[in-house]
Amino acid sequence: MKKFIKYIIARTLLTIPMLFILLSIVFVVIRVMPGDPVAAMLGGHAPQKVIDEKREELGLNQPLIVQYGNYLLQIVRLDLGESMIFKQRVIDAISDKFPATIELSFFGMLVTLLIGIPLGVYAADKRRTSRDYGIRLYGIVIYCIPVYWMGLMLQMIFGIWLDIFPVAGRTGARVFVSMFEQTGFYIIDTILANDFNALWDVAMHLVLPSMALGMMLSGIFIRLTRANMLDVLKSDYILAAEARGIPHRAVVYKHALLNAFVPILTMMGLQVALLMAGAVLTETTFSWPGIGRLLLERIYLRDYPTIQGVIVIFALLVAFVSLLVDIIYALIDPRVRY
Repeated sequence: MKKFIKYIIARTLLTIPMLFILLSIVFVVIRVMPGDPVAAMLGGHAPQKVIDEKREELGLNQPLIVQYGNYLLQIVRLDLGESMIFKQRVIDAISDKFPATIELSFFGMLVTLLIGIPLGVYAADKRRTSRDYGIRLYGIVIYCIPVYWMGLMLQMIFGIWLDIFPVAGRTGARVFVSMFEQTGFYIIDTILANDFNALWDVAMHLVLPSMALGMMLSGIFIRLTRANMLDVLKSDYILAAEARGIPHRAVVYKHALLNAFVPILTMMGLQVALLMAGAVLTETTFSWPGIGRLLLERIYLRDYPTIQGVIVIFALLVAFVSLLVDIIYALIDPRVRY
């Protein structure tokens, strides 16, 4: 147990330099963006004196090294500044939208795993058959399709032509938003409110954006699962299990899959960044009120502090998930040395 605690501490300490690099990249990228955010905010005809006063108020007239130091201190204090447009604390704007993005990302990943892993296992079990080739072709094609185009096709087919699912938003007009003030996660709040009609409405609104986001990533997991399953199925203990008369289905879907799952778990952590990037386009396509859509709106408005704050939150989330995956990896794989 002591070795495991030391491992957690070591991995946490290694995460700090990674965070420092990520935050530094965010700082540099935001400041090399073309144009003056203050001039864009005040309009093209604002007097230069007013622009200079606003830059001084925001601290943008200070040397970059001073700005960088203040930027790091603000993040340590969890103070992401104030919006240049709406006079709202950035952390408040993000916290209002954050549950929507997490909810969409969670169900998107669930769709990914429910499609990618079973199809990958089945393709490995039926290797070099027409079914294997068909699944592999699906994996390649689905990963190449842009997530926004996938979203538009799902909206057109299942929302407009078949009229099965709603095409935008998190809820319908008949659901009262006040019931979602407990956690901000609509699925959880409707369950806590014991309102199953609202739960059904929320779930129906989740289907299309989750499918658009999850199907795109399923192609990666199909190929990864298939490759790892093929390696495991060639192992001696698999041949021994089949020789002892254990049913083939149990050998493949129980023994082999469990041993092939460790690299898949690692990939789940690595795909969080891609999931967040996909969420920006998915939220825009489906008018989903998450931080991805917030980021895009504030880019149009050139709201410099909010853009920086959202990207910082994305970076912190990716770093946290990577650390969590490392810890879970050590728990389930005895080969990991503490």
